[in-house]
Parts: sequence; structure tokens; C-alpha cells
Amino acid sequence: MFHRPLALLTALMFCAAPAFADDFYRGKQIRLVVGTGAGQDYDIWARLIGRHMQRRVPGEPVFVVENMPGGGHIVATNYLFNTAPRDGTVLGMVSRNITDAAILKFPNVRFDPLRFNWIGSPEVNHRVFFVSGLSGVTDAARLFERELVVGAPGVGQAVTTAPVLLRNVLGMKLKIVMGYAAPEDVVLAMKRGEAGGIVDSIGAADGKRRQWIESGEMRALFSMEETPIAWMKMPTVFDFVKTPEQRGIFKFFASNQELGRPLMAPPGVPAERVEILRRAFDATLADPAFLDEARGLGFDVTPKTGEAVSALVAAAVATPREVRDLVEQAAKLE
Repeated sequence: MFHRPLALLTALMFCAAPAFADDFYRGKQIRLVVGTGAGQDYDIWARLIGRHMQRRVPGEPVFVVENMPGGGHIVATNYLFNTAPRDGTVLGMVSRNITDAAILKFPNVRFDPLRFNWIGSPEVNHRVFFVSGLSGVTDAARLFERELVVGAPGVGQAVTTAPVLLRNVLGMKLKIVMGYAAPEDVVLAMKRGEAGGIVDSIGAADGKRRQWIESGEMRALFSMEETPIAWMKMPTVFDFVKTPEQRGIFKFFASNQELGRPLMAPPGVPAERVEILRRAFDATLADPAFLDEARGLGFDVTPKTGEAVSALVAAAVATPREVRDLVEQAAKLE
């Protein structure tokens, strides 16, 4: 009898936690800020996740996607770090490359990736060097022999950094033309014959980029990761490296692929709300309705938890100084 009041109080305390969460999110919106314009892969992923995740957050807040393109996702990331409310009502989905942007001290970076509250990632994608069927390039060896125009958006995106490293480190004869609004605009330029190549993600085995290859519109020359893509017969960039220093540079560049398409909350969000959002994300990524819709969009769902993404970010930031210096020098556009 003596312990019953204490047991009852303990039970009430545990019951009160979900009620608090319900009270906070009920009737609210969660703004999901995306670092690209509408219609790009990050935007499509964010809208898909938002549609399904709102059912998994206690109180069922409405998710509203807000596009904030600019600076290779740096504009959106700066906003999330410095300006966005820190109460759990704003999330972000930005490029997997923003960690590298901070490590390499890209211009206008005003954020520390270690201080974000990482919620999770829905996929791990592969980065591939594509050439247009009109370019006349049939294999990677040709890139060391004659100049190829490669389109790119701007500093801070792997679509730009990858060809810069291929040119500066390996000596591929790439003329890098920047200023495109998005990778999709580079693809249009390739169809018009204005550009010959692009480094971009390949997507799922049955996705639209796979169809580029099957139609002959594009050719995939090599991937940018150390492990070959299982369902594609082509070399990796590591088949062309000649020194330990070159290998270290491309290993660092490839490491951010594991971050996928990361979803995060700003610094300072209360820990209990971060936990709610992480577990809601995990439940969403296991939801059969979500998986069915993702497959219908040609997406390959390979989720990572927020804890796993946080560990990857911490490992990237802990990259030895000598490796970071090599990459920073090699990634210069001059």
C-alpha cells in the first residue's frame, strides 16, 4: 500500500509526456524548408515525406514545404541555422554537400553542421559522370585527350565540385561552365548540344536517369564512389587515381554520399521534440503507403536514422587537417 501512490504518480508522469507533445503540435504547421526550387529531387522527396510524416507526429501538424534555393543550398542552410524558429516547427532538407561546404570554408557559409539536430535521410544515392549521346565521348579515357564542356550550377554543390576535382586532381580536360540554375538546366543544355557532360545522382535502377542511358540519350562513364554500383557495369573514379593523396581527396568527396538527402532541425530545438520528430520520421520511412508512393516515383528507399546521420557528420568534421587542406586546394575553381 505504501508504494501505490508513488507507482501511480510515476505512471501519470509517463502518460503526461505524449499529452505534452500532442498539445504542442496540435493545430500547428511544420514548415519544411528545401534548398532547391520546386520539382527537383530534394523538393519531391520533401513533399513526399511531409505528406506522410504529418500523420506520425503527435497532434498531426500540417507540413508545408517552402522552397528556398540559392548558393548551392547555402541560403537555406544559413536560414535554418541562424534565423528559423528553434521550437520544432521548422525543418530543412538540404544538400548532402553542406557539411563539406562548411569544412572547406566555402564563401558565405554561416553554419556549423555539428549543431544541427539531424532527423534522418530517406535514401543513399550514387553520383555518376554522365555524357551526352551527342558528345562523341564513349569512355573515360577520352576525357584525358580532348576538352569536354561540363555544365554546373555554382559553388557549394557536388555537381560543380566533382568536375573541378576531376580537372584539378586527375587532369581530365574539362571546361566547366557555371551559372545554370539547377542540374535539370544542364541536362537541357546537353540535349541542345551546348554542354557535353554533368556529374549528377543516378537515382533508382528504374528511375528516369536510368531511362536516359537505355535510350542512348546519355552515357554513364564512371561513378564517384569507391565501391562500384552493383547494377551498373562501369568503373569508378578510383580506377583513375594514381597517388595516395588523390585517393584521399576522392574518398573525402565520396563520403558525403552516405548522408543521402538529410532532414534536419535547427540548433536549440528541445530534445524531446527532436526525439518526436526522429521517431516520426523512422515510422514514416517504414510505412507501406509511403513506400508504395516512393516506388511509384522511381525512388529507392534506403533510410538512415537521425542518429546515424549525426555520426556521419561528426566523422566528416573530424577529417584530418592534412586531408582537408588537400581537398580545399584541389576544389578551387581557378
